[in-house]
This record gives sequence, C-alpha cells and structure tokens, in this order.
Amino acid sequence: MPNWTTVTKFLLLGFSDTRQLQILHFVIFLAAYLAALVGNLLVITAVTTDHHLHSPMYYFLANLSILDLGSISVIVPKSMANSLLNTRAISYAGCVSQVFYLFLFCTAGFALLTIMAYDRYIAICKPLHYGIIMNRRACIQMAACAWVAGVIYSALHTGNTFRLPFCHSNIINQFFCEIPQLLKLSCSDTYRRELAALAFSVCLFLGCFVFIVVSYVQIFTAVWRIPSEQGRQKAFSTCIPHLIVVSLFLSTGGIAYMKPISDSPSPLDLLATVLYSVVPPLMNPVIYSMRNKEIQVALRKLLHRLILSKNNRPIFVS
Repeated sequence: MPNWTTVTKFLLLGFSDTRQLQILHFVIFLAAYLAALVGNLLVITAVTTDHHLHSPMYYFLANLSILDLGSISVIVPKSMANSLLNTRAISYAGCVSQVFYLFLFCTAGFALLTIMAYDRYIAICKPLHYGIIMNRRACIQMAACAWVAGVIYSALHTGNTFRLPFCHSNIINQFFCEIPQLLKLSCSDTYRRELAALAFSVCLFLGCFVFIVVSYVQIFTAVWRIPSEQGRQKAFSTCIPHLIVVSLFLSTGGIAYMKPISDSPSPLDLLATVLYSVVPPLMNPVIYSMRNKEIQVALRKLLHRLILSKNNRPIFVS
C-alpha cells in the first residue's frame, strides 16, 4: 500500500516573509475589508429602510451585497490573521469551509446577476407586465433559487474535491484554499474529476452569460426605440451599473481561472487572485452608488439620520 499520511492542516502561501511587508499586507487588506463592509452594509441598510427602494431591482441588489459581504469575509480575515500572527496554517475543516462558502457566495452572486439582467429586460422591454411578472412572490423565489443553486454547486465541488486523498504535500500555493491548488496535492488521478468539474462549470456559467448577453441585446434594441433622449438616458442609467458589475465579475474571475496553474506562483498570480476575490465585493457598492441617483439619495438620507441621531444622543451627568 502507498505510504499516505492524513492531512490535518494546510499551509497557505504568504505574501511575504518580511515582517514589515506582512504588516503592510495586513493594513491593506484591513482597509479593503472595512471599506467593503461599510459600503455593502450601507447599501443593505438603505434598501431596507427607504420605502422608495422597495422594488425588485433593489431587493436583488441587497441580496448581492449580502453575498459580497460573505465572499470577502470567507478569505480576507483569515489572510489578515495569518499575516498578523506570522503563520501560514489553516485547519482541514477551515479549508473545507473556505472552499464551500466561497463557491456558494460566488455562484449565487453570478446567478443573482443573471436574474437582475432578466429584471431589467422585463422593466424595459415589457413595462406594462412588470408588476405582474416581477411580483413579491416571484422575486423571493428567484432570490431563493440563486441561493439554492449556490449551495448545490458548492456542495458538489467541495465534496468532489475533499473526497480525494492528499499526500503529495500540504502546501497550497495560494493565500486561501482554492480547488485547482488542492487538486495538485491529491495522490489519485484527478484528470477525470478536473474535466468533469470544468465541463459542469463551463455549462453553468456559459448558460448564464448567454442569457445575460441575449437580455441586453433586446434591452438595447428597445432603448434605442425610445423617442425621448431623457427616456433613453434613464433606461441606460439603470442598466450600466449592472453591466459594469457583470463585466468586473467575469473579467477578474476569467483572469484568475483561465491562466495556467504554475508550481511556483508569481506576484502576478497573487494579484490576479486578489482581483477576483477582493475587488468585486469592494467595488460593487461604489459602482451602484455612483451611477444610481436613487441609491445616492437614500444613502444621503441614511447618513443624515445617523449624524442626527449621534448629535442628539443624550448626555447623562452624574
């Protein structure tokens, strides 16, 4: 029998062995994480507290912000803790959790972006039927389907990966647990598993991508038929943020996963991974806030209320 040892923990790739650079990495990631946390929480709070934003588009946007918070919280705090404590270790259970939740949030996020494209298609191409098609029950069901799809997809990939025996090494050449890097550590032949996982992923994401493209082809065709320039600008203003977010998600994910896996990752590999794991959750609230006047108004009202409540807080003198 082969000499296999049970892996109880993995060693992640650090950004540097120099203490000063480790502290710098901690500070940069902390700033990015806090910015993403504040931005997404502001969007969620604005949508839930402002009755003007109680519509399907903003309901899906709030769900997207929750998913963004989840995806960045899965990997960034652990990476910060490792840099601060000068360690690289992550437990086997922690690695399983990272893979499962990261796939869940990313898959559900892309499914939600697909649903949001459908929402814009109905709003612009079939405005008279919008209230009937995108009713409260339908929106809840669509959002639930996105979450369920993320859970199923993540469970399949996580179970398929961690059923494998790991014996080559326990060193993951990435700053979080990533499936391509884990497959390299397996003792068994992973060719069929990699091929099946790749085929399944391509079919799922390509189907969503084609749906988004077809939706926007019809949306832009309908927008150009609007006689007034003001009407066209209003229609574009609701679509452009979503298109930017979709493009950011696909471009950063494509750069990270379409590149060949190297045995000794370069700084460029780490940068590509940071782009798809940290940048989208950080930038999505900014993109929607900058391009959407209703979100801007709701955020100003929210910040105004927060400032007033802070200033009007009673002071008790003993």
